[in-house]
Order: sequence, then structure tokens, then C-alpha cells
Amino acid sequence: MNVLIVDDNEPAADLLQELLSLQDHTARCAYTAQQALDAASNETFDAALVDLTLPDLPGTEVARRLRAEAGKRPFVLVAISGFAATDVTGAAGLFDHYLQKPIDFDALDRILAAAVARLAAAR
Repeated sequence: MNVLIVDDNEPAADLLQELLSLQDHTARCAYTAQQALDAASNETFDAALVDLTLPDLPGTEVARRLRAEAGKRPFVLVAISGFAATDVTGAAGLFDHYLQKPIDFDALDRILAAAVARLAAAR
């Protein structure tokens, strides 16, 4: 699975990228909204983990644009934030999943495993 990690906390994003690669996923980091949007215009991703608080554009807007870029093909959007889900506005219905930081990697692994199964079934 090809995963885009969008987080302005570079060490956290890089660690997540490393952990995903150990699970046989391909992952790419984008540290700004613009980097994420540029990456999505040049590469096909199966999933994106999007921090909701980015310095240049809200994560919700990044998610809307990534969803539009994906069109009708299967694509999983996971919101990541240091805030509790109840404290996040504008994300409801936009994301498939929500993970609070620090990210529970077992929960992320389950989300991605289910997405891999859906992708395989769609092919």
C-alpha cells in the first residue's frame, strides 16, 4: 500500500514512515500542505494520514483536495491530531478514521490491513 504521511512534525512523520516500511508499505512524507498536494498530483496513493493542524493550510482542506484527486478509486483518509476527536471541528464525514497522537500503531496497522483487503477485492 502506498501511503502519504502529512505532518509538520518531521521527526514524527519520519518515524511513522519507517514503521510503515517495516510493515511492507511504501510511505512518503510531506511536511506541509503544499508538499502533500504536489505529491498527490505526481503519485497515486492508496491512503493518507493527514495532520489536522498544518502551518500553511488546514488538514481538512488538504483532505478535501486529496479526496478529489483520488476520484472514484479506493482511497483511505486518516486524520491525525494531538486533539481529542470531540475537539476537532470540520473533520466529521471527511475522514474514514481518526487517530489521536501519539498514534496507536496497532490501530493504524488494523486500518491499513483492512484497506489492503478492500483494494485487493476491488481489483
